[in-house]
Amino acid sequence: MREQKPEGARADVRRQQILSAAARCFRERGFHGASVSQISKAAGMSAGHIYHYFENKEAIISEIVDQDLEHRLALTEVFRSATSSRPALRAHIAGAVARQLDGDAAALKVEIVAEAGRNPRVAEIVRKADSIGRLELASAIRDIRRRAGYDDHPGAIDEMVELISAMYGGVLMRSITNPAVDANALADRIVKVIEATLYGDVPEAGRDE
Repeated sequence: MREQKPEGARADVRRQQILSAAARCFRERGFHGASVSQISKAAGMSAGHIYHYFENKEAIISEIVDQDLEHRLALTEVFRSATSSRPALRAHIAGAVARQLDGDAAALKVEIVAEAGRNPRVAEIVRKADSIGRLELASAIRDIRRRAGYDDHPGAIDEMVELISAMYGGVLMRSITNPAVDANALADRIVKVIEATLYGDVPEAGRDE
């Protein structure tokens, strides 16, 4: 998904400076309301510098989505090993819930998803990242279930992936619709649902019990 970019530590710092400024502008003004000139002003550099690193605003979104995906994949690896103990699982989920409840991060993600609903190119970026994330989560769940003695139909694993993904997506929305939500209590409930999902008997996909 990433475009070719200038090399070097200085270039990396500049790119991150642009991404941080763009994220603020997208949150405050929306994707269409935030111009490259506004982003350049927020970043403290010229518009020409912005175009040196990113072809357009969609390329900026692509990089933001890529970075979020990298974090999501890292969390999935932690999740894969954290399920070996309840305290580790609880700590992992509490951290993930706290991240999803961060108002600024949630506002940015909602803006990107909203743009994906209007813009096919942004939709492709978002869906590709989601597909990669779902595949890695499916692999982690399959490993966890096999260690617990289960041998699931692929469709059952897919359903677990969608359930967990829907929960985390819902947490993000709650940070906006109910910012006073009790993060600790919510994390405790999510732990129980995930434990029941990972270690309970799962009916064959597509069939009712």
